[in-house]
Amino acid sequence: MALSAQQTRQVASARSSRKAFAPARISRTRAAVVVRAEAQNADALTRRAVLSAGLATAAAVSMPISFPAPAQANQLLSTEWELVNLPVSQGTVLLDIGFTDDKHGFLLGTRQTLLETNDGGKTWAPRSIDAARDEGFNYRFNSISFAGKEGWIVGKPAILLHTSDGGANWERIPLSSKLPGAPVRITGLAGKPGQAEMITDQGAIYVTDNTAYTWTAAVQETVDATLNRTVSSGISGASYYEGSFSNLARSSSGDYVAVSSRGNFYMTWSPGQTYWMPHNRPAPRRLQNMGFTPAGEVWVTTRGGDVLVSEDAGLASEKFKDVTINSRGFGILDVGFRDDKVAFACGGSGSLYRSEDGGKNWKRDRSTDDVAGNLYAIKFFNPQLGFVLGNDGILLRYTGVSA
Repeated sequence: MALSAQQTRQVASARSSRKAFAPARISRTRAAVVVRAEAQNADALTRRAVLSAGLATAAAVSMPISFPAPAQANQLLSTEWELVNLPVSQGTVLLDIGFTDDKHGFLLGTRQTLLETNDGGKTWAPRSIDAARDEGFNYRFNSISFAGKEGWIVGKPAILLHTSDGGANWERIPLSSKLPGAPVRITGLAGKPGQAEMITDQGAIYVTDNTAYTWTAAVQETVDATLNRTVSSGISGASYYEGSFSNLARSSSGDYVAVSSRGNFYMTWSPGQTYWMPHNRPAPRRLQNMGFTPAGEVWVTTRGGDVLVSEDAGLASEKFKDVTINSRGFGILDVGFRDDKVAFACGGSGSLYRSEDGGKNWKRDRSTDDVAGNLYAIKFFNPQLGFVLGNDGILLRYTGVSA
């Protein structure tokens, strides 16, 4: 989840047929004129008016950088983790983090949160996005991804930002109001500049190779249409599908796993397939999240605190085995791997778990017992650069020292 390249950038509208994600063709020539008119007469033609009229303008966003000293020092929790002080309001949920190198990166979340670091995540400073603020929306930034200096951000309401200079400047690339679902993940693709893959919470996948001047739909059938065809094939809970995914993950090879909004089944997709494949859940309890181990197996967590791992690598295997983890009934919200052996799992009420055998057995990490919040996501960029993201502005940084 190609268009003509005339002067606008826009993702395609969905049709009600099997070609539900086929992109429409649009003109880019008119947008350049509109941008000039807006600069000359800002009172008469606001950016919001331009976007609501369906003209895909691309506004270059320059964001001044400021790095004030943190009000409080970071709190060391253990030999492996510290709690990072962040300049965010209480209630902010951190959703994703991305780095251009070992030192420079961005952290984002709800309430239009965008922070920047130049010291590997020890300290962070806010960045402002004037173009987004002008529209009167309070964006939820869902995903960030870098391929070298080129970076992408997507959020809700539908927004797409692009940088080619490591985040010094961001360009706004408007998205069509007819985009099926809200963009929840963006992946910058290695190779020539301008390549990215975007997916929405309704399973629409789009790919661009020219910096979003055109997009190609990778999935040719809506998830609803797929389930209508397969509801009689034994997929339990498919008839209760509410139109979106609650969680999804992408492997390094481009495979996806996604949990249905109610957690009663899951779906998979591989490059080249024209539609998603539904699967029965491998546990009695409803599913919470899914992802991939470094070896390519699929891991699954449930809303009752179980962790399961597929017996074989890849998406074809539907045989899963339970692993040993004493979750005390807290839901496991994410699993992240530091390397092939060391892994961490996180969940409600500051729950953190550690594995030293590739996720087969787990022990509770009590260093986070006093962290007042839920831990939602774990992300390692290399064995020494890792983070755990949570609600209420909670950010744990891996200190790089093994226990």
